[in-house]
Amino acid sequence: MVDKMLPEREISDNVLIALRKIIQAIDLNSKKLVKRVGLTGPQLVILQEISRLGTVSVGEVAKNVSLSQGTVTGILERMEKRGVVVRQRSSQDKRRVMVRITESGEELLSNAPPIMQESFLGKFSQLQGWEKTMILSALQRLVFMMDAKTMIAEPFLSATPIEETEKKTVAGTSSL
Repeated sequence: MVDKMLPEREISDNVLIALRKIIQAIDLNSKKLVKRVGLTGPQLVILQEISRLGTVSVGEVAKNVSLSQGTVTGILERMEKRGVVVRQRSSQDKRRVMVRITESGEELLSNAPPIMQESFLGKFSQLQGWEKTMILSALQRLVFMMDAKTMIAEPFLSATPIEETEKKTVAGTSSL
């Protein structure tokens, strides 16, 4: 059997098609999540973490979800306006802000679907170590090739920057 190599143009087209499918899947998932529960992926992750930890400092939430404290503070302000969390100063240290989930937040969580990254991480964890390394290496090379290495990204599957997504969702102009 003759080993036929795909023409370079066909390979590059297939790479771009695969990237576009990933982008579309993330965008579609984000739209479904906002439509179903009215929360963005980052909001849902933060709400899940607060529910898991109970009353917790904003800094600890930020650390646990791998976001900056400023980003988490902005998200929590919007979530507090919706009535899904309550923030208050710590009685022991007035510099610390504590947050807890409300009954409304717990109810919203009970109706929320799993987020896309949970499904991805479950499938990714089943891969062999060499496969994980190969995927990481290929993706890092793509980041470099797309001149995106200096972009700041968080470990969330979201089609737009987290802060931008939050602002659009709150303003009611979300393209999600």
